[in-house]
Amino acid sequence: MSTPQLVVHRDKELMAQAAAARLITKIVDAQTSRGYASVVLTGGRNGNGLLAALAAAPARDAVDWGRLDLWWGDERYLPEGDPDRNDTQARAALLDSVPLDPARVHPMPASDGPFGADVEAAAESYAADLRKASGPENHGSVPTFDVLMLGVGPDTHVASLFPELPAVRETERMVVGVHGAPKPPPTRISLTLPAIRSAREVWLLAAGEDKAQAAAIALSGAGEIQAPAAGAYGRSRTLWLLDAAAAAQLPRSLYPPASP
Repeated sequence: MSTPQLVVHRDKELMAQAAAARLITKIVDAQTSRGYASVVLTGGRNGNGLLAALAAAPARDAVDWGRLDLWWGDERYLPEGDPDRNDTQARAALLDSVPLDPARVHPMPASDGPFGADVEAAAESYAADLRKASGPENHGSVPTFDVLMLGVGPDTHVASLFPELPAVRETERMVVGVHGAPKPPPTRISLTLPAIRSAREVWLLAAGEDKAQAAAIALSGAGEIQAPAAGAYGRSRTLWLLDAAAAAQLPRSLYPPASP
């Protein structure tokens, strides 16, 4: 378990740009050291804002996009191409504009795919894909992702792990179907906390005053069942990237005065 580190930026635009630059550096470093990089994407306004900033960054050309493995932390169980799906939004923000290897892009199953309404079977299929990608150098049945990104919801949820619901209590499975999510759509697929914790680095993104209470709760020692964001951490680093509005309820002692 890594102790959370905080970086607070002036506003959400600067946060997205700085996070995009940070991600480019991580990807290039991983590709230089072992030939490829592995990243888990997140949806929502902050995740999509980061991808749009990355698309606009001149330094994006430093990435060898054909040697990048992309996964998702969660997905709304909707038909392929639905505008509310995280992968649809990610493709519009960035993925369709860079030369990725389609075989290395791993969207979660759609509700109009081979599993139909059986979201549990869809989740198990994604878990099987993760197992196949996990090598002997990895810990357990998922790859050791270089960076796993998560948006933080106003209720402290991350991925589709909502407070008190069964998915956040899961300790064995890496991917689960989610039923009865408190925000639409109610049916989803999500990585679990054990899968999230397999990542080398976990980055939690929060911008806007509606995220201030969630950040304060998650960073104040709350339990992961009540505040799932508190249970999201990486093997070597856990990084909270916030704007000033989201950090408004945090004591200054939690982050350095020099945070840009």
